[in-house]
Amino acid sequence: MPRPFHLAFPVSDLPATRTFFVEVLGCGVGRESDRWIDFDFFGHQITAHLVEQMPPVATNPVDGKHVPSSHFGVVLAWEDWHLLAERLKGHGTEFLIGPYVRFQGEPGEQATLFIRDPSGNGLEFKAFRDDAQLFAPARK
Repeated sequence: MPRPFHLAFPVSDLPATRTFFVEVLGCGVGRESDRWIDFDFFGHQITAHLVEQMPPVATNPVDGKHVPSSHFGVVLAWEDWHLLAERLKGHGTEFLIGPYVRFQGEPGEQATLFIRDPSGNGLEFKAFRDDAQLFAPARK
C-alpha cells in the first residue's frame, strides 16, 4: 500500500481555505498556525501556506477544456467519487470542469471533475471503475 504524500500549496485567505477544505470537502485539520494549516486530504497531508499574492496559473487544453496546468487532487473509489460530486453540487460549488467520464470504454476510463479552492488553486478528483487502469497506456 502506498504511503501518504505531502503537498504544500499557496493560499491567499486561510479562514476561507479552512472552511472550504473542512466543510465542503470534509477534510480533517492537523497542526496549524497563523500562516499555515495542515489538512487530512483523503489520507494525505496537504499544507495551505498563506502568501501575499497568488502566482498566475497557466492552462492546458484537454478534451477541449482548459485544465489548470498546476493542480492536485486524489483518486477516489468509483462510488466515493460520485458521492463527492453530489456533495460539491449540494454545496453549490462552481465546477471548473463538471463531472464527466473520460476515455469511456477505453483503457484508462475515468470519472473526473475540476474545482478551484477559494484562492484559485485547481483541484482534480478522479476515479476508475478498475483501479488497475490508473497507468494504462492510451490507445494509439
